[in-house]
Amino acid sequence: MKTFRENIWQTGEYDYEAAYGFEPNIRGYLHEDGARHDCMIIVPGGGYCMVVSPEAQIPALEFFDRGMNVFVLTYTADITMSVPLLYQPMNDAARAIRFIRSRAGMYGIEGRKIVMCGFSAGAHVCGSLAVHYKDVVDPNPAYDTVSARPDGVILAYPVVTLGDFTHIYSAQALIGHDLPEDLKDYFSIEKHVESDTPPCFIWQTRDDNLVPVENSYLLANALREKGIYYAHYVFPTGFHGLSVPNEDFFKGNFPDSTMEQLENAIEAVKAGKGINVSPERVAELIEQFPDKDPEEMAEATEEKPEDDTEKGFAAIKDDPVKAFADVAMWPDLAMVWMSRF
Repeated sequence: MKTFRENIWQTGEYDYEAAYGFEPNIRGYLHEDGARHDCMIIVPGGGYCMVVSPEAQIPALEFFDRGMNVFVLTYTADITMSVPLLYQPMNDAARAIRFIRSRAGMYGIEGRKIVMCGFSAGAHVCGSLAVHYKDVVDPNPAYDTVSARPDGVILAYPVVTLGDFTHIYSAQALIGHDLPEDLKDYFSIEKHVESDTPPCFIWQTRDDNLVPVENSYLLANALREKGIYYAHYVFPTGFHGLSVPNEDFFKGNFPDSTMEQLENAIEAVKAGKGINVSPERVAELIEQFPDKDPEEMAEATEEKPEDDTEKGFAAIKDDPVKAFADVAMWPDLAMVWMSRF
């Protein structure tokens, strides 16, 4: 397996104000057999505040082992929630597709499918691009002529709407705390499905404890009404953020390669160099992130069910892989879905 990291924006093209030295990038996991492979771009979640590690390498390796060449996109997020992200994450996703597609021969994917797989807020990034890909103008003419349309999108426990069933913190980080109505409408994916929206695969758990399962139903209904090829799976039990619930997931066997932006932002805030960060938010972040390693940083932000027993998760204490064996089937189901378009 060939692995590498590469920034997707060139000098002078990326100017998000609260980047703190971070640059959006891809990490590649490529087969070295000389054959052409379908391509998967993994887009982790993190509430638009970070790009979390459990949703990066673990699903990347799942699809690599199923014969795909895989990339993990670390896009723009903002833990300070002080500079609205607006279109930047979607622009990062569009550039990632154009960047990879323009190097299809080099990456062994020429003539093959390019599918995006997003989790939670990362699924919102993918879904936004799926319905708005024609809106994204690339500042580099060489890339702007390359299609930003994914051939399909996989949306895992997705943030879909910025309406009644939204994940409010994702919405605030994306469009600002005042939630302007025009931006709420634009970034409510279910409102913008058209006949040329790419195929979609959606999965979530019924008792998702962070993003209401209604998000998935809203999008599935919109896809059905427009005649888009889609699959929609709702598993009966499981908490938000399950990624691929295998042994590596539950043992924490994954690198922190997507946490650079979070680390940089926290260091800047602690040094008094935060950008437009209110004193209240500074105090919250210092309390939330004492001197910890990046993996502990991610765990500190996760919201867990108040009572595992009431939520039906008690079984994970004994055999978590068995407890979520049905959810762990989603990559296989996705491979069947991809084989049909």
